[in-house]
Amino acid sequence: MTDTGQAAACPNDSFPASHDKVAGIPLFALGQVLATPGALELLETHQLTALPFVLRHVSGDWGDICAEDRQANADALHYGYRLMSVYELSKTERLWIITEADRSSTTLLLPEEY
Repeated sequence: MTDTGQAAACPNDSFPASHDKVAGIPLFALGQVLATPGALELLETHQLTALPFVLRHVSGDWGDICAEDRQANADALHYGYRLMSVYELSKTERLWIITEADRSSTTLLLPEEY
């Protein structure tokens, strides 16, 4: 994600997902948590629930994003920009989580639903 709102434009750099993570400590307010029909269907297909992904997101485990997007999230925490996480569920399926800059809502969605 960039300051202009571009999402996940850079390839995964295989940076450890735990780099930004401080387990169990919420780093920001989620606001209202929402999920698109596509995200709900993807989770159901994989017999997963949203909660573990939301907890990872709010604790700073941004998932499968590159160093540039990790830095954008670090800046977002400091300056109040939008936050984004990407979690790879299979080689072709990804779940995005976006928390709005005003922290009014957090949405689980598929990349094609953006």
